[in-house]
Amino acid sequence: MRWFDRLSQGLEKTRALIKRGFSSISSEDLEELEIALLSSDVGPKTTELLLEELKTKAKGSSRDGLSGLLKNSILELFPPSSDIIDRFSQGKWIILVIGVNGSGKTTTIGKLGKILKDRGKSVLFVAGDTFRAAAIEQLEIWGERAGIPVVKHREGADPGAVAFDGIKAAKSRDIDIVMIDTAGRLHTKYNLMEELKKIKRVVEREKENYEIYTLLVIDATMGQNAINQARMFNDALGIDGIAITKLDGTAKGGMVISIASELKIPVVLVGVGEGIDDMQSFNREEFVNALFWES
Repeated sequence: MRWFDRLSQGLEKTRALIKRGFSSISSEDLEELEIALLSSDVGPKTTELLLEELKTKAKGSSRDGLSGLLKNSILELFPPSSDIIDRFSQGKWIILVIGVNGSGKTTTIGKLGKILKDRGKSVLFVAGDTFRAAAIEQLEIWGERAGIPVVKHREGADPGAVAFDGIKAAKSRDIDIVMIDTAGRLHTKYNLMEELKKIKRVVEREKENYEIYTLLVIDATMGQNAINQARMFNDALGIDGIAITKLDGTAKGGMVISIASELKIPVVLVGVGEGIDDMQSFNREEFVNALFWES
């Protein structure tokens, strides 16, 4: 199946809700569309913003005209797309991967690492989530699957020390890409955020000729809760980009629109399934076209 078809499939629920919202609207009455956008997890702030734009521009427009206006308004909420995988394919990077447990951090590391290795980059995984033995084992499984080495310590070890050893190993082996997994339990807890800040300080101190990229992984099925997660992580660490996982038809993709509008943090990767090849760079035109696609 083509990537666009899989993305369209992942947005099936959202697309159906928006289509239903257009079934009985006019440029004077947008109530059904408002309900559809809120039901799609677009969120109240972004929904209000989009409807205000429609009211301003849509006087006397047909239903098709309203749909085209909404499509353009959503597109404009996203910064112009740039291919993050192409960017990581140039130079040397330390990618610090953060997010709550269950969001798909380790899986994202595995998939992205495999993509970059297939492009000829040397990659190293660092098992910085030392609070769960299962997290270390999961990263090792992805490492074996992708043919990528893993730096790890024992369960319960200091995550900052693991990050330090990982970067040291990468320098000695002249590795291109270092991907650091981190703990994600209870993102509201002060201690966890302090631990992540400590890891980032180690990375910044030891980076030398590496560029640093902080990647937040968000589960698309979390809906508006994902916005709160992203805000907290961004306040604590500063986020460079967001990877959206589990956009597989069970999720409401409106939260992606809400993230672009409210947080101004670029969405850079999107995953539509569990397979190792089920992730690609995010493209705003592709996403919005899939959202409004008529089969």
